[in-house]
Amino acid sequence: MVLNAKNLRNLKPGEAEQIKKRRLQQPIYIILDNVLDTYNIGGFFRLADAVGASCLYLCGSCATPPNHRIVKASVGTYQLVPWRYCLNASEAIFELKSLGVSIYAVEQAPQARNYLITKYIKPAAFLFGNESEGLSEDILKLVDGVVEIPMHGFNKSLNVMVAAGLVLYQALESINSKQIFPTLNGVRKALANALRSR
Repeated sequence: MVLNAKNLRNLKPGEAEQIKKRRLQQPIYIILDNVLDTYNIGGFFRLADAVGASCLYLCGSCATPPNHRIVKASVGTYQLVPWRYCLNASEAIFELKSLGVSIYAVEQAPQARNYLITKYIKPAAFLFGNESEGLSEDILKLVDGVVEIPMHGFNKSLNVMVAAGLVLYQALESINSKQIFPTLNGVRKALANALRSR
C-alpha cells in the first residue's frame, strides 16, 4: 500500500495501527543525538518510513511527537514508524548493541571512512548528530564505525537530512546486497563508457 501526503496526514489512529502492522521493516535503526530542528526530526520520520527502518531513536534535546512541527513535516509518518525517546545517545547505543546491532556514526572525523566503500553489517544503526556541533568524541568512542560523505567544496557538511538520505540508501544497498541505485563509481564508469562510445 502506498499513500500520498494527504492520505498520510488524514490517518486516524486505528487506521495507522492497521497499516503499521503491514509495514516492511529493514534491519536498519536510526539514532538522532540532540537534533534540534523539529522539521528535520519530522523529515527523519518520513525517511525512516521510506527505508523501512525498524525504529527511530530520538535522544537528548530532540523534540518528540506530537510536536506540531514534527507532525506537519512527517506528513503523518510519525504514526507509522516505531520510535523511542532516550535521555542520551549512549542509552540507545547500549540498548542496540545488546541486541547485536552494529552502530555507525555519520560524522566528519579523522577515523571516518567514505560511506560509499563501507561494507555495513546487519542489523545496523546509523547515528546522526546535532546540526551545528555534530557528535561528541565520547559518543564516537562507543560506535563500531564512523562514516562520512566526502565534501569537495568550502562547506564542511550537508544538511543532516540530506546526509542521512545518502547514507541510508547506500547502506540498504550494501546490507541487502542488491543495487537500489548505482554507486558513484558505477555512475562514473557508465559516464566514461558513454563518452568513449561517441
